Amino acid sequence: MSDSSPNPTRRTLLKGGVYCLAAGVTPFAIGKPKPLIRVMGTHVTLQESLRKQAIEDLGIDLRFEPKGSAAVLQKASMNPASFDLYEQWSNSINILWRSKAIQPIEKKRLTYWDEINPLSKTGKVTPNANMGAGDAPHKILHIQNDGTLGTTHTDTISFLPYVHNVDSFGYDTSRVAEDLTAGDESWGWLLDSRFSGQVGIVNDPTIGLFDLALAAQAKGFVSFNDIGAMTREELDALFTVLIELKQLQHFSGFWTSVPESVQFMRSKRVTIESMFSPAVSALNGQNIPVRFAAPKEGYRGWHGVMCLSAATQGRNKDAAYEYMNWWLSGWPGAFIARQGYYISNPQRSAQYLTQAEWDYWYQGLPASEPLTGTDGKVSVQPGEQRSGGSYEDRFSNVAVWNTVMPTYEYSLQKWYEFITS
Repeated sequence: MSDSSPNPTRRTLLKGGVYCLAAGVTPFAIGKPKPLIRVMGTHVTLQESLRKQAIEDLGIDLRFEPKGSAAVLQKASMNPASFDLYEQWSNSINILWRSKAIQPIEKKRLTYWDEINPLSKTGKVTPNANMGAGDAPHKILHIQNDGTLGTTHTDTISFLPYVHNVDSFGYDTSRVAEDLTAGDESWGWLLDSRFSGQVGIVNDPTIGLFDLALAAQAKGFVSFNDIGAMTREELDALFTVLIELKQLQHFSGFWTSVPESVQFMRSKRVTIESMFSPAVSALNGQNIPVRFAAPKEGYRGWHGVMCLSAATQGRNKDAAYEYMNWWLSGWPGAFIARQGYYISNPQRSAQYLTQAEWDYWYQGLPASEPLTGTDGKVSVQPGEQRSGGSYEDRFSNVAVWNTVMPTYEYSLQKWYEFITS
C-alpha cells in the first residue's frame, strides 16, 4: 500500500505514456481527432473527477450523461445509437440484452480479466458466502452458445464487472430514538409507524421494490417463497399493504437520483430512506449524522455493469475497450472506494489507497485517522467503523440482488400503480 496521496493532482507518474505503458493501455495517436466516447449511466459513477482523469490518462474525449436509473435504462434499451458505453447495475442487463441494445464483450480484450475476483464469476466472494436470491451477477454474465445469458464460462460476456456494493437504508441518527437503535437494524424500520411521513424510497421497480419487500417481510406483513422471483399473488399481497401505507401518507417521497436522496435527508424531508453509499458519504461530509444500516435480514446486493453499445464500432469501439480497461487499472477503484464502493480487482487499487483507507473501506477496521470522501471533505472520523464489517463480511450477507424477475412486467404495473396511488 502506498503512503502517498492518490489524488489526481499528485499522480505525476501515471500520466500520458508512462501510465499507458504500465497499465497496458495504448494512447491514441497524436494529431488525429480524439475519439469521443459517450457514456450513459447514473450519478454514482459518472462523476467529473473520473471523466477528467480518464481523458488525461487515455487521450480520448468523454461525454457523460447521468440520469435517474429508470430513465437511463429506457433510453439505452430503445436507442443504442445514443451511447457507446452504458454504466448501471446488473438488473439492467436482461432488458438491454433482450432489446439487442448491447453487443458481446470479448474477454481477450480485457487486460485485467484474470484479476477479477470470484464474486462476479461465481456469485460468491468466498466459498462459504450466502449467494443471495435473484440475479447474482454470474447468472447473467456469460453469453452462452445459444445466445442466452448464463453461468457457463465462454469467451464473451454481457458486461464488464467493475464497481459493486451492498445497499440498505440510511437514517439520521440524531432523529431516531435510542430505544430503536439499541437493537439490531432491520429493513422493517422502513415501514415502522414511528417513521410515518418521514420515509423516502428509491423510485425504481427493480430496486425500491426489493427494499419494500424486505421491509414488509421483516414486519410480518407478507412472506415470499423466493423474494428474487415473487409471484403475481405475492406482488398483489405486497402492494395491497404498500398502497394502504401510501394513502396514509407514510412515505414522504420517492427519489430518482443520488443528489435527490441527499437533498431529501439534508432538508429533513426524511429521517430514513433507501440510500446508496455515495449519498451517505456526502451527507457525513456535510456533518449530517447519517448511518448506513446493516440490516439483520441481509443486504440488497448490486453489481455494476459496463456494457458496450450494439451500435459502437471501429475506432470508437477500440477507445471504449481502453476506457473499460482503465476502470480496472487501479486509480478508479481507489477513487470510488472513498464513496464506499468496491472494485472487482481490489488488490490493484490497494496501492492507491493509504493503509488507513484500505483498513477502513475493505477490512472493516476502525478508522485510524480522518478519511475524506471523493469530494475531499472528511466523511469518516477516527474510531468510526464501517457498518457491516469487511468486504467479505458484507458480501457474505446478501439477501437479494437487484433483479428483473420473471414477473417484471406485472411488477412494473403494480409499482406505478403504487407510486401514483
